[in-house]
Amino acid sequence: MGKSEVIIHRLGLIDYKQAWDYQENIFKEIVDLKIKNRNEDTNILPQNHLVFCEHPNVYTLGKSGKEDHLLLDKKGLLDNDVSFYKINRGGDITYHGPGQLVVYPIFDLEQFFTDIHKYMRLLEEAVIMTLQEYGIIAQRMEGQTGVWLGVGSIQVRKICAMGVKSSRWVTMHGLGFNVNSDLRYFDHIIPCGISDKSVTSMANELGEEVDMKELSNKLLVNLANLFEFTY
Repeated sequence: MGKSEVIIHRLGLIDYKQAWDYQENIFKEIVDLKIKNRNEDTNILPQNHLVFCEHPNVYTLGKSGKEDHLLLDKKGLLDNDVSFYKINRGGDITYHGPGQLVVYPIFDLEQFFTDIHKYMRLLEEAVIMTLQEYGIIAQRMEGQTGVWLGVGSIQVRKICAMGVKSSRWVTMHGLGFNVNSDLRYFDHIIPCGISDKSVTSMANELGEEVDMKELSNKLLVNLANLFEFTY
């Protein structure tokens, strides 16, 4: 099989619900085409997509999450100018906001490999490789998804959260990578349901803001190399 081609979407700062609908439309197109291929015995390859964006302040709760991991009531959400959505990805509660790079791969994994575990590990690896380019040593942590710093120390902290949905080997949702994030918003949730670990960002670790476009380009190159796609 030759390299799959991926269409890149750079949406900038976009409302969470708008981006969710955008993803859902692409996801549905791919799934519908796969069903049509099966029913009509055709083989039209769906296109793969990779969405880069940022969101205004929002908390999202995955299917397996607990609502009491959100520490704000409705008034608290209003006072902090933050939205809240229950969504159909895996995982618990997380925060998205300006300065966080959000990446949504909408891939037909049958064009890559049919292994969700491998898919998650490659997403993590792309972030780890990208951080390394900035001199930040990051790792996976046993029993947890996402990317962590200080694993094995008392200062373990999360820099990238992940939650995905997959149906008929088509993926959506993805990762939230704390680049220049306002970390105070994590104080109002128990991030990913983990109360004894802290959260960090690249800016927090480096002591200066990171160029988001340069960062997203580096991450894109690493994703393309790991998943062996062209764009």
